Amino acid sequence: MNTAYISALAIILYLIAAGLLSMRLTQRVNARFIKGLAIALGLGAVALHGWVLNTDVVIAQGLNLGFFNALSLVAGLMALLLLAASIIKPLESLGIGLLPLATLALLLENIFPSRHIILQEGMHALDLHILISILASSVLSVAAVQAILFAIQDAHLRGKHPGGFIRALPPLQNMEALLFQMIALGFALLSLALLTGALYIEDLFSQHLAHKTILSILAWVVFGVLLWGRRRYGWRGRTAIRWTLTGFFVLTLAYFGSKLVMELVLHR
Repeated sequence: MNTAYISALAIILYLIAAGLLSMRLTQRVNARFIKGLAIALGLGAVALHGWVLNTDVVIAQGLNLGFFNALSLVAGLMALLLLAASIIKPLESLGIGLLPLATLALLLENIFPSRHIILQEGMHALDLHILISILASSVLSVAAVQAILFAIQDAHLRGKHPGGFIRALPPLQNMEALLFQMIALGFALLSLALLTGALYIEDLFSQHLAHKTILSILAWVVFGVLLWGRRRYGWRGRTAIRWTLTGFFVLTLAYFGSKLVMELVLHR
């Protein structure tokens, strides 16, 4: 079947799932049923999204991770991680923002097909490094969205305006605990990504990789300091939000910033 039709169906399912989650927050409905239906539709969208990615990314010449393909891959993984985690943890509210982002990324992948072969077929060690790197980026991106929602919730509660969708969110303490669980997982994956990169890439500080390596290490330091500060000094609240968003910004620059400049500006 044509990937355009598969993409269109995935986009429709993503938007319906996001709409159901929004309705669950703003209207009196059977919350458990709506959550289950939204997760099921969202996972269906992710499966279709994965089919499209498999067609566009895994090609005969190797891995095609052009800018929009890579963006779509990270967004799809973010949606998958969120929906899977929402089955056992109260994270589904993040889907109101994340699922439309996955929709946009998939749409851009179709409108602006990109081609940038980064690996030749058979380079399995580097495949593993790239997979772990993308997983780390996806988990820490979900953590960043969680931090933004946590900041909104904190501001509403400080201003004594706990109404609206804030009432449907988990208690602030639970939101903070979930945030640090995601950061810890993302930090572990980022550590593994840097380790596999050091093992399998001949020169991490070569001209075309130096900026990416330095920024990735800097992001690793930021998240490491945050986890250390949490354990040693009990950092929380706005301090945790600032460090999380700073680390996410640096990590985004490390990968997507460099790809944006190299591929879309310099056409390399």
